[in-house]
Amino acid sequence: MPGQNFQIAIDGPVAAGKGTISRLVADQLGFLYVDTGAMYRVATLLAVRAGTNLENEPAIVKLIRLSNIQMRNPSHSEKDGRLTTVFLDGEDISWDIRTESISSKVSIVAALPKVREVLVKKQQIIAGTQNVVMEGRDITYRVLPDADLKIYLTGSDIVRAKRRHLQALQRGEFVSYDDVFEQLKIRDKNDTERVNDPLQIVDDAWVIDTSDLKIPQVVRLIVDKVRVMMDR
Repeated sequence: MPGQNFQIAIDGPVAAGKGTISRLVADQLGFLYVDTGAMYRVATLLAVRAGTNLENEPAIVKLIRLSNIQMRNPSHSEKDGRLTTVFLDGEDISWDIRTESISSKVSIVAALPKVREVLVKKQQIIAGTQNVVMEGRDITYRVLPDADLKIYLTGSDIVRAKRRHLQALQRGEFVSYDDVFEQLKIRDKNDTERVNDPLQIVDDAWVIDTSDLKIPQVVRLIVDKVRVMMDR
């Protein structure tokens, strides 16, 4: 909670650099990095593996509650480009949840109110135990509305699609840029138009456009600001 722990809440659209930037900021400050989007990806993977309709809210909530989901920082043996290590019932699914197949479906599952309710509670419990850099789609608005620092990372859709396409190729997924761009536009539409907790910029958020900035520049901006705030 504010006053006990320092909370950095970061929101923004897909491929705005949230994951990489948040992880590096957390590393430099000695904070815990929490990728909330990974939790929704796990929920999506659970539904896909079970052959469950992606809009069957009760069934997906049940799958989440019956599963053991764990997240932690990557170990030395897991330095393969991942930002966080995710386990589902003891299985390392860190890359299984990052495929374009899961990415194209996650916004459907993330729009389900009861799914969000269950996962938001888990996220709030985590943030109440230590200093965190938590990133996702509704952190500044729903998960940590009283966070010490709220940030909205964004970027042009073309730049973000290029980043997404490169990430897919680096993982060995040979998808076309046009397909990635179309999926990104659909994801943006779903994120901003969902009825429950749509992606939005809150009034007190610090908006950073990463289109023309390198990752180290953005990290330095944030780290410097947090250090000034913590020294007050």
